[in-house]
Amino acid sequence: MIRFLLSFAVTSGLAFGVVGCSSATESGKTAVASQQQPSANRAGQSTANSAELPEKTAEGFALYVQGLKAEAKTRGYSEALIAEVFASLTFHPKVVVADKGQPEFVETLDTYLPKRVDAYRIKSAKAMYQKHAQELAAVSKKYGVPARFIVSLWGLESAFGKVTGRYSVPSSLATLAYDGRREQMFRKEFFIAMDILAEEHITLAKMKGSWAGAMGHTQFMPSAFMKYAQDGDGDGHKDIWTNSSDAMASIANYLKMEGWQPGQSWGRQVILPANFDYSLVIPKGSKDRAQWLQWWQRSERSLTDWQALGVTAVDGKPLPKSAMRAALVMPDDKDGRAYLAYANYQVLMHWNRSYYFVSSVGYLADAIVAAE
Repeated sequence: MIRFLLSFAVTSGLAFGVVGCSSATESGKTAVASQQQPSANRAGQSTANSAELPEKTAEGFALYVQGLKAEAKTRGYSEALIAEVFASLTFHPKVVVADKGQPEFVETLDTYLPKRVDAYRIKSAKAMYQKHAQELAAVSKKYGVPARFIVSLWGLESAFGKVTGRYSVPSSLATLAYDGRREQMFRKEFFIAMDILAEEHITLAKMKGSWAGAMGHTQFMPSAFMKYAQDGDGDGHKDIWTNSSDAMASIANYLKMEGWQPGQSWGRQVILPANFDYSLVIPKGSKDRAQWLQWWQRSERSLTDWQALGVTAVDGKPLPKSAMRAALVMPDDKDGRAYLAYANYQVLMHWNRSYYFVSSVGYLADAIVAAE
């Protein structure tokens, strides 16, 4: 069974986790927190034991902000921008609490997926898929990413922009930098947020996000915004907060840049034979993505090879004889489901390194185009 971090201040319909300030893991441990915590494409690991850090106060935050302001001046931002941003900075004690830890509960994929990809979510995703069909077709053609995966990520991250977070992003990031557990990372994200404002992609008043600084429809951290965000409607701004065209293009661009393979899906659930060699399954508990990819390479085989090992489709039928390669993933170990994961699974795991999250994306994407 998998232990999950309970998401902080998320609606019951979106309880998963973009984002909880420890990076998502391949076991799915932080998948429930991805609306609040930076996932694998957003943030990194804790760098200090919170118990060793002094108590954080509004007074201490004010002193810390003076240092941020001095650095902002050396970076060459306009006086007007510095004045506006630093006058707005607010210490959020709840952000510090959320960053230091969340309640845990036990979850498995069999209990998680029915809640994450329920009938309402599927209905909403199909409606958005139809509503934006023409635009999605153009985006899909441009970036080589199927529309159903764009819609799936959009819906799971923010309920199509309905749940994006209410915190001022600069204030959240400044608070987390002051918190000190990941000061270097969040300080860097703070100044990238300043860059975004300086480039006038969004106004300060509209730069809202989760307590961890994940922003807009896509829940990008500022660094992810700078790398992947797109101007989908050609208005000169990359607005992932209020512009659905920019959000869809940004999701597609992310997947393309991380190596999405056109013409391939994400994976398939399979049944393993009674005498199966479980050493062929990707282990859990990798220290980072690089190690996880090494384990992937050891597991990866052609579908023909998996068929020869006795692996079948979930309905018991033989796997197709194909040179397409796949690795074997078991989110809940031997007692749970088994999946053959294709190359695009790796791309989704870059977005959020959680088997549970990737499973929810794949299942919703499949449901969007499934026959009624």
